[in-house]
Amino acid sequence: MTAESPHKPLPSHKAAPGTGIQHVTEEAPQVTLSSSALCVMTDFRKVPVATIGPEATLNQATEEMIARGVRLLIVADEERVLGLITARDTQGERPIQMVSERGVRHDDLRVRDLMASVENVDLLDMYRVMRADVGDIIATLKNWGRQHALVGQTDPTTGETCIRGVFSATQIGRQLGLQVQTFDVARTFADIQAVLSKVY
Repeated sequence: MTAESPHKPLPSHKAAPGTGIQHVTEEAPQVTLSSSALCVMTDFRKVPVATIGPEATLNQATEEMIARGVRLLIVADEERVLGLITARDTQGERPIQMVSERGVRHDDLRVRDLMASVENVDLLDMYRVMRADVGDIIATLKNWGRQHALVGQTDPTTGETCIRGVFSATQIGRQLGLQVQTFDVARTFADIQAVLSKVY
């Protein structure tokens, strides 16, 4: 004889003629600089992480970013993180420099050639992030001069670290309703133009 389940089915009733639809009455809370940093973090417990393999071409990486609506991919081999690659890596001046320096075609370059290896990836600690606000994250991105910041979480039992989430300056700006500029765009484009003039 099986024990009786503590869960009970809910009673129901038939929908009456003229039943309407509930419309949105609550707007998403406005994000401000003093809001919790968690409000603007992409949490990989809730959103699947966008990954790519190290042997993928730069075009494949760019296409994956476009398909996923992101500007950063985690480079992974099965469950092991190898590094990360951003749209600036695949579409900026670095591929042009490599083509010139190595005497190869753009199509010959792989993600592993331009990714930041895992040993060089800065991680924000999840426990610090939980106590931080949006303004702290923007200050961090500006201090780093980057568009993204990855968040790591260490298991206190095993000591193993996993990447828990990511902050994106673009997404933060969208949620704040303003543009978050973390690096000098004019200088970046000037650098690209300078490299192009040398190559062509």
